[in-house]
Amino acid sequence: MKYRRALFIGRFQPLHNGHLHVIQRILQESEEIIIAVGSAQESYTLRNPLTVGERIEIIHDVLKMLNAIDRAYIVPIPDINENAVWPARVMEYCPKFDCVYSGNELVIMLFERFGIKTVRIQHIKRNLYQGKVIRERILRGLDYRDLVPEIVYKKLKQFGFDERIKRLVGMQNG
Repeated sequence: MKYRRALFIGRFQPLHNGHLHVIQRILQESEEIIIAVGSAQESYTLRNPLTVGERIEIIHDVLKMLNAIDRAYIVPIPDINENAVWPARVMEYCPKFDCVYSGNELVIMLFERFGIKTVRIQHIKRNLYQGKVIRERILRGLDYRDLVPEIVYKKLKQFGFDERIKRLVGMQNG
């Protein structure tokens, strides 16, 4: 194992197969993983339709599926809209970590500024594995089951995710 504890930050709106790929990689390369759920204060918007509690529940179920719940922390992180000090806020909310995995250039730059080791992830099927793509598919009446782990799909159905997306658009247009 390269790292004792690695951090992975995302909004997980919803968790998709791209996220799953990164989580599996981190679990191979680290003893423990911290999954930081960003924009924790946001919910019931088109960009952030799920609550932080729903996202944590989904992540927890995925970690159980991977038999990794005992190697993981799930931490909600609210936005502060001050990029230069944001890594300090993340470090305040999270257990200590050795490195940050990210495919987001801003996240990498900000943590490097704080002297934190970063690991750049390569996005897989980026044209498909995005929360925005999933939400757009729902609005067009298209299936998205192939873009998320099966356990996530079931949770989204349980939460009424598809209907929520449609209603949020209706509210925006109404």
